[in-house]
Amino acid sequence: MVTKEDVVDALREVEDPELGMDIVELGLMYDVDVEGSKVKVTHSLTSMGCPAGPLIQEGIHDAVAALPGVEDVAVELTWDPPWTPERLSDDAKIILGVPF
Repeated sequence: MVTKEDVVDALREVEDPELGMDIVELGLMYDVDVEGSKVKVTHSLTSMGCPAGPLIQEGIHDAVAALPGVEDVAVELTWDPPWTPERLSDDAKIILGVPF
């Protein structure tokens, strides 16, 4: 059976093409819910007008669907709470030059 940790690891392969970093490090992944073979990923984008949004959502779906034991994937976009640079990992802050 797939675990939340399996899903998070798979999501580390999904990059924001504009920033060249994965959505976990960027703080765009908000929640993962696993119920048996069903997985729901709640995420945000850096802005409402993010042109990479559809590509990121497709990447989330494909990365999770490729995990053994996953039969259903739901990808939910949320703006609550809005993404801010504070959600970046420490490594991402260093790479992107965002002050701590």
